[in-house]
Amino acid sequence: MKLFIPGPIQVSDKTFEAFCRPMIGHRSGDFKKLYGGIQPRLQQLFQTTQPVFLSTSSAWGVMEGAIRNLAGTGKVLNCMCGAFSDKWLDVSRRCGKEAVGLQVEWGQPIRGEQVREQLKQGGFDVVTVIHNETSTGVMSPIAEIAAVVAEFPEVRLVVDSVSSFSVLPLPMDELGIDVLLTGSQKALAMPPGLALFAASKRAMERAAEVKGRGYYFDFIEFQKNQLEDMTPSTPSISHIYALESKLDDIFTEGVAARHARHEHTNAMVHEWVKRNGFEFFAPEGYRSKSLTCVANNRGIDVAGFLGKLKERHGFIIDGGYGKLKGKTFRISNMGDETPADIAELLAALDDSLLS
Repeated sequence: MKLFIPGPIQVSDKTFEAFCRPMIGHRSGDFKKLYGGIQPRLQQLFQTTQPVFLSTSSAWGVMEGAIRNLAGTGKVLNCMCGAFSDKWLDVSRRCGKEAVGLQVEWGQPIRGEQVREQLKQGGFDVVTVIHNETSTGVMSPIAEIAAVVAEFPEVRLVVDSVSSFSVLPLPMDELGIDVLLTGSQKALAMPPGLALFAASKRAMERAAEVKGRGYYFDFIEFQKNQLEDMTPSTPSISHIYALESKLDDIFTEGVAARHARHEHTNAMVHEWVKRNGFEFFAPEGYRSKSLTCVANNRGIDVAGFLGKLKERHGFIIDGGYGKLKGKTFRISNMGDETPADIAELLAALDDSLLS
């Protein structure tokens, strides 16, 4: 079976081999060499001069941690345009913060002016945005949003890039993003269980002032340990080996070439959607480059369609997330997928659709 779902996605044999390398001590010189050795390339991918921290958790751990570290007595503005961004509001409130939801209709992007109208009310410490909402296939204009947040110096911007990181440029420092985070299992095409994030100097200054940060996701603890090329607690060394291997792949291909490949494979899927009379759930200009959320305007039996695809061809795509189940289906082109891979998938989709 081969996965073309929006995460976890297919993991290459090369990455798995790296994941299974012999264990080393996490406080050893060998580990410090491993951890420190990947920093320059991670910083290049994040487009930041700040250190890149590694957390043995899903991205949600860091998403919650960002709230605990950056929201003091002020409010949190959670930008909500799908299942995962909607969930961030609940997480903020469970952290005991006063949280406000900027809710737009599923399938629509978050726009800068909407953020400005909320922040003008005052009293906000943090804005959270999911750049690429995988439940709806919507990519919100992060440069536009970041420019608006920059108008409010007291506000820190936290961006989830789990399904867009390395798919297209995300210049953290240039945009003024305070926390940029991602996870291992989507655009990076690694096994689930590792989160990566970088925090601006402004974010670290805020964290140092905030009480109740906890320990496991305390940004200050990450910073202290980073100085010694270590993590605050025992990391998943296997994931870091896999990450080192993945960085080799990315920089051998070339970062710009990786971006171009995603653009091309995404366009291939979009052409299939149009050719078969389907519609896009996301509007023109705000569609993800790493997955496609297809609106089931033809009223097909999505479950039956996916069943044929799996049984006949061994391919798995997603039949819609949450309240969109059966109303949409999602096709991933993220990670290591090549034009040849996507062409094979699309031919299988045609076969499963026609009979």
